[in-house]
Amino acid sequence: MRMQNKPQMVEAVMFFSERGICKQMLFPEFEALLDGVVNMPEFADQQMRVAFVTINPRLLVKAAVFFYLDFNADGSPDKGWNIPLQHLAERAGRGPDLGAGPIRLACRSQCPVSWHQMHLWDPSLAPGQNDLVLLRDAVKGNKLGLLVEDENAQAVVAERLQMASEDKWYAPDPAKEVADQLAQKMDQEHRLKTAQLIKQQRLRISSLSQQHEEELAKAKLASEEQGRHLQAQIQGLQQTLRQQEELNASLKAQLAAQAESFQASREELSEQLRALERHGRTEGDILRAQFDGELQAKVAAAVVEYKEQIAIRDVELAYRNEQDAQLQQENARLKRERDEFASQGGDQVLERLAKLGVVFVVYHPGAGHLTIPLQDVARYQDNPMAYAAAKCFVSEPQYRQWLAHYQQPTCDASLPSGERCALPIDRIDSPSRFNAGDSNCCARHKAGSRLRTVG
Repeated sequence: MRMQNKPQMVEAVMFFSERGICKQMLFPEFEALLDGVVNMPEFADQQMRVAFVTINPRLLVKAAVFFYLDFNADGSPDKGWNIPLQHLAERAGRGPDLGAGPIRLACRSQCPVSWHQMHLWDPSLAPGQNDLVLLRDAVKGNKLGLLVEDENAQAVVAERLQMASEDKWYAPDPAKEVADQLAQKMDQEHRLKTAQLIKQQRLRISSLSQQHEEELAKAKLASEEQGRHLQAQIQGLQQTLRQQEELNASLKAQLAAQAESFQASREELSEQLRALERHGRTEGDILRAQFDGELQAKVAAAVVEYKEQIAIRDVELAYRNEQDAQLQQENARLKRERDEFASQGGDQVLERLAKLGVVFVVYHPGAGHLTIPLQDVARYQDNPMAYAAAKCFVSEPQYRQWLAHYQQPTCDASLPSGERCALPIDRIDSPSRFNAGDSNCCARHKAGSRLRTVG
């Protein structure tokens, strides 16, 4: 008969889905998954929410780390994933009480290592959808088959019993002492439960606040992009309008010149007609008739010529619009060919490196260490600043202004002498919380700008 092992602390991993906890495994099984020994096809091409937990012999959670894990199309985990779960669990802050006192909790809003924050997620604490309660109940269910410590109190050995002295056999008022002890115990339990409830509410408020800031930053970025798009359309329409105005002004100038020429010819012919009228009435009638005929012919010819010019202008305008459309298509085609040629050259090398296990990681202030997927390498090379700004949910100009403030947190306001204030100010660590003209000014210039705005 094999002897039963003594219960001890166990490390496990829980996978979350929309329906709750969908997969449980011990930490050695999770390490085998990371080493590529086994795959999980049911999680293929998905980003899963996972929790690393430590469980004591009484099936109670002592620590929890909530993190993301990406799976490839074949169900294998991302080769670039590397988070020190045990280290985070040891250094995590205090969290809610799940039965064994406050747990050590590491999540997105409470991360002991800042550059791993973007790879963590906040558990939901909403009533009826509390992820911590799901975690506690799953551990209690013991689907992993863990050894459990017997909760029955063991009998005290007789040798360990201690006899009180005779003068202490009779207490002055046992009922009062029992009542005092009970009141003190209830007060202590009440204080502990109150502190745990406050801690849980603060964690939920921090999680909701960070989620709200991310949504606000996304909405702000979308609004700025839409504004830039509309501004580009307005500029294009204004340029077309200016071209049409220039064309109309040119045609008006030509018409004015032709009218002046006709007026001069008419005056000349009128002078000739008056001269002929002085020599004879009959000859004057002939010249008048000839003058009217020539004038009508010139007017008809001029009208035909103007119509032809307008038609030519319309054809030229249509041809130019067609050329612009063809040039835009050609430009798009050349860009696609350039991307294809670039991908056929450098991307093959990058693919070989990726197959060898090389991970492309860059660091940008505010965004932290970014793991760049192979398909995003070209976009990152084109504009690293724009790539980092998108990861921070801000526009590229705002990210550049924040980066200048982050590298040198001093006041940017100008003094009456024209020099820069340069007074040291508090550094804003998050690009989404940075507001130009406010976050990069000291208290005196910030208050002054507000007074000028109100006035």
